[in-house]
This record gives sequence, C-alpha cells and structure tokens, in this order.
Amino acid sequence: MTAGLRAAGSWLARRAENVAAAMLAAMFLAFLLQIVFRYVLGLPIGWTHEASAILWIWLVLWGAAVVVTEKEEIRFDIIYGSVGPRARRVMCVITAVALVTLYAISFPSVLDYVTFMKVERTSYLKIRFDWLFSIYIIFVVASIVRYIWLGWQALRGVAPEEFDPTKASSGV
Repeated sequence: MTAGLRAAGSWLARRAENVAAAMLAAMFLAFLLQIVFRYVLGLPIGWTHEASAILWIWLVLWGAAVVVTEKEEIRFDIIYGSVGPRARRVMCVITAVALVTLYAISFPSVLDYVTFMKVERTSYLKIRFDWLFSIYIIFVVASIVRYIWLGWQALRGVAPEEFDPTKASSGV
C-alpha cells in the first residue's frame, strides 16, 4: 500500500473517532440537560431522552462499523488464544464466511425495512425512522467488507494476530 493511501486511511480513521467522540459528548450533554431540567428546574423534557437513545444506537453501530479495529473486537479469548496460527486462520475463515453469508442474506430485508420506515417519525425530535435506522445499513456494509477482507487474508495464509492478554487495552 502506498504511503499516500496509508496517510489518507489514518486521517479517515481519526475523523471516524472524532465523530464517535462528538456523539458521545452530545449524548452526555443531553443526559446532563435532562437531569437539570427534571431535578433542578422541575420541568421534565422528553427530547433529551430521545436524543440520548438515538445517539447511543448511532454510537454503538458507528463504532462497530468504522472505529473498532480487528484487534479490539471481542473474541472467545480462552479458545482463540490457546490455538496456533493455522487454527486461528481456520476460525477466521469460518467466522468470515458465516457472517458475510448471514449479513448478505439479511441485507435485502434490512434495506426494505429501513426504506419502509420513512413513514414514521420519532416522538419529540420528529426524525424520520429511515434516517435513524440508516446507520444499520452502514454497519452491515462495513461488516461485510471487513469480513471479506479478513477471510481473504486468512485464506492467503495471514493468520490473525495472537491475543496477548497482558497487552489488552481500551484501544488508546
């Protein structure tokens, strides 16, 4: 891969993290606002709860789709860490084939459902549900692309990295 592509990819990854951080900050601010209005001012407001729930959905799916790296994915570490590179490659291929197949089979129905939901809106913020659920489309497409790449790498003989529990981190 060329240095320009690596630099662009690194820049895009940082921007994806910035988007996730902005969503988390907005969710936290909505939560604080909800507390102030409900318990300090005695004026409960509903839109803050709705905004927090929407931001949580988007944050989780955005993070899983474009922020979390393969090393940060959750695994059955006891099994995965106790096998060699060949077994990890086999496990990776099986996982990739299963996930790509399931996501690909479900994708037309998911797309139909999301586009159908344009008729509904959220209670307070009046956001169309097709816009709200569109993050799931991004998640599915990113997952399919990710697991096709991982499966291809495993078939080419590149074993996923061995998990080292002594180096586990939160991703920073």
